[in-house]
Order: sequence, then structure tokens, then C-alpha cells
Amino acid sequence: MKQYCKFESALDILIGKWKPVILLQLIANGAMRFSELQKAIPGINKKMLTQQLRELEYNDIVHREVYHQIPPKVEYSISEYGQSLGAVLQVMNDWGTAHIDHMNMLYGAEDRSEQE
Repeated sequence: MKQYCKFESALDILIGKWKPVILLQLIANGAMRFSELQKAIPGINKKMLTQQLRELEYNDIVHREVYHQIPPKVEYSISEYGQSLGAVLQVMNDWGTAHIDHMNMLYGAEDRSEQE
């Protein structure tokens, strides 16, 4: 088995543009249907949302509940195991906010917007 930094293992779960956003939505809102998630995350398409949810489900971070009714209903929520990521995501979100503030103080908001 390959030896690597344990931090890399955590990043493998969170890597990607959409996974942290999906997780923050589920943490903030509780169980959500696919369409609710898609509406809550502007810019994500169905294929990408499906792929990201499947990966999170595979890693036992997200729970997928299928209700056998007509029409079928599927809800996604943070798994019991995945709830342990809540504090990590909050700290990362707080750091990201502080970093944006820091960069704006360092370079000014106008300079930053020109670079993006």
C-alpha cells in the first residue's frame, strides 16, 4: 500500500469545485432533493451534480435515501460519518473569508477584481 500524507486522504474527498459547496448546502439545509440542490448551486449541471453526489456517497459522506412512491422521491443528506466534516468545512470557509479580506487589504479590492 502506498504511503502518503494523511492530509492527502482528506483532500481526495473534498477536491473539486462542487463538493464543498454541496456539503455546505446539505449541512445548512438538511436533507435535500436533487432538484433542490441543483437550484441552490448556480452553475452546476445535472451530470456534475450526479457525479459529485455519487463520489460523496461512495465515501460515506452523503446518504442517499430512495422513497418508493409514485412519483419516486430521492433525498440526499449528510451521513452520520460525514457530519464529522462539518467543523472542518466551517474552519475552511472561515479561513477562505479571512483570506479574501487579507488579499483585499493587501492589494485592494479593485486590483483583485482585475486579476480574476
